[in-house]
Amino acid sequence: MVRSNAEEMVRRTIARFVDQEIIPVAGELDEKGEPPKALYKKLADMGVIGIRYPKKVGGSGGNTTLYCIIMEELARGLMSLGSMVAMEGLMATNGLYLYGSEKMHEAFLRPALRGEKIGAFQLTEPEAGSDLGAVKTSAVKTGDGWVINGMKTWSTNGPFADFHTVLCQTNPKKGLRGLMFFLVPRDTPGFSTSKRFKTLGTRTSALSEIYFNNCHIPDEYRLGEEGRGLDVLLKILSEIRAMTAALAIGLHRAALDDSIRYVKERESFGKPIGKYQLIQSKIAKMAIDLEASRMMLKNVTCLIDNKVPCLNKATMAKYFSVEAACKASDEATRIYAGYGYSMEYAVQRYYRDNRFLLSGGGTHEVLLTTIAREILSKGV
Repeated sequence: MVRSNAEEMVRRTIARFVDQEIIPVAGELDEKGEPPKALYKKLADMGVIGIRYPKKVGGSGGNTTLYCIIMEELARGLMSLGSMVAMEGLMATNGLYLYGSEKMHEAFLRPALRGEKIGAFQLTEPEAGSDLGAVKTSAVKTGDGWVINGMKTWSTNGPFADFHTVLCQTNPKKGLRGLMFFLVPRDTPGFSTSKRFKTLGTRTSALSEIYFNNCHIPDEYRLGEEGRGLDVLLKILSEIRAMTAALAIGLHRAALDDSIRYVKERESFGKPIGKYQLIQSKIAKMAIDLEASRMMLKNVTCLIDNKVPCLNKATMAKYFSVEAACKASDEATRIYAGYGYSMEYAVQRYYRDNRFLLSGGGTHEVLLTTIAREILSKGV
């Protein structure tokens, strides 16, 4: 696969950071379950958080391809850290970048890209995940702004984020055309969070519920035109799914790399288990799926960077890459056999962390339906 000089430089830089700074402490961080804020700030100082934003707003002037390379490498080291960076570098800040005033950029966007403030993205509700028409968190217009009431759940960075990009329903009669995004600072009266969730995987991620009780915000904190919240989301949905695919590829690589090392070292019946054909077939299938995932993602990010609509291709890449990563992490635990059940080896973490990817960017059951609908209406 041909890569540009910029892509190679970014990959080498982040890979070195992952190998030296993240992998040696990943197991300890996962066991403690504490958000890796020190590593996060180091990445921000390197310009990672703002890689896809222009320099004029404090970004690094990169693109989606570079962004996904970074996500892949970070997930190879620690999925939780990758998801934290992904949240800040795309979902939590994109609407702010596109629709926020210069004053809002100075107060929120630039500090976020420097790692000085943390953002979160509030979409999911208990009865509204893929079904955005079921969003109940409301925003009612007042004389000088909006009043928000409701709650969100499964919020990455939720317990400690300084500001939140929140999807609200402004007119239930209009359904999807009543949706709008708003910026809600953490210090807004009426804003609160639940305790942090205890999760199976991505243990250093901080997830929680978010509550809005008569939160009054000024009209300038509305992100986008009235009633165009769905359009705001669709503008970055391809990137969200590409990013999720990149995280999956990073986890897939980690599972494969660990498996390769292990089958060369572990001996059974007098020879390394990598000499046995059944083990070789497992390694080969993991490698084939990884290469296919990489090619799908590379195609999608090139299309995005060239402003070519590719939502269905991004959806396919997300689905395939995540399913492949799930298979790879499962096979890694099988290759490790009894040791794969031990918390001392990282393969058990990959097995747990991959569950996080199955719902992020859209559940796979829903994605299959949307892929099929698109193909049946427009062809492949």
